[in-house]
Amino acid sequence: MNPALRPLLLLAAALFAVVIVLSAATYVVDPGTRGIKVTLGKAGDVFLPEGFGLKAPFITHIVTLNVKQRTMGLKADCFSSDLQQIKVDVRVLFRIPEKSVVQIYKEYAGDAFDSLIAPRVQEALKEVTALQTAEQIVKNREEIKQKAIASARHKIGEILHVEDIVIRNIDLSGELEHAIEAKMVAEQEAAKARFTQQQTEIEAKTVIIRAKGEAEAIKVRGEALKLNPAFLNLQIVEKWNGRSPLVVPANAASRGASLLLPLSPPDTHATP
Repeated sequence: MNPALRPLLLLAAALFAVVIVLSAATYVVDPGTRGIKVTLGKAGDVFLPEGFGLKAPFITHIVTLNVKQRTMGLKADCFSSDLQQIKVDVRVLFRIPEKSVVQIYKEYAGDAFDSLIAPRVQEALKEVTALQTAEQIVKNREEIKQKAIASARHKIGEILHVEDIVIRNIDLSGELEHAIEAKMVAEQEAAKARFTQQQTEIEAKTVIIRAKGEAEAIKVRGEALKLNPAFLNLQIVEKWNGRSPLVVPANAASRGASLLLPLSPPDTHATP
C-alpha cells in the first residue's frame, strides 16, 4: 500500500465512523406520530414530540406511535331481545391522545385496538342490541349507533378516544328479513288505506257543506223575491243580451208590460 494513501484512508474511516455515530445519536419523529425512547429495553416515561432530537447511540432506539385518527373494521355477533341472531359490521374511528402514548406502548405494545377497543365495542353492541327486537334494530340504526358509542366510551375510558362508530351493515337470516319486509309492506298498505278513507270523508263533508250553502242561497233568493218582486226584473236586465225580449205581464192581475224575457240564450245567434 502506498504510504501516502494511508492517512487518507484513516481519515475516510474516521469520517465514516463519525457519520455512523451521529446517525445513531439522532432521531426524527414524523408528523402525526409521537416517539418513546427505549433504552436497553426500558421505555421512557415521557413521549417525544414530532421533530428532530438526540439520543444515546446504539443503546437507545425510538418507537413511534400514530396519534392521528384511524379507522378499523369490526364485526360483532349479537342477539336481539326476541332471540334473533344478528351480525353487525361496523367501522370504528379512534385515535390515541398524547397523554396515553406511553401507557399504550407499555401496556398494549403500541397497538390497543385488538386488545382494548375491539372487545369493548363488541360488548357495547351486544348490550345495546339485546334490548331491542330485530325489527327495531333494523329501523333504529342511528339509535343503536349512538348508544353503542356511549357505552364503548364508558368502557374504554380516557386512555383512547372513540370518535365514531359507523354501522356498515346489519345481517339477518333470510326468513327474518322476509318477515320484516312483509310486515313493513302491510303497514304501508294500512297507512295508505287510512289516508284514502280520510280523503273520502273530507270529500263527502265538502259536498255536504256545498249543498247546504246552495240550499241556503236558494232560500235567501226566494225570500228576497217574495219581499221585492222587482228583484227578478233587475236580474233579467243585468243578464239581458241585447236582443229583442218577449214582453209578458209581471203577474196575472197586471195589464202593464213589466217583465222582459230573452227570446234565446245569450250565446245563440239568430239566423238571418
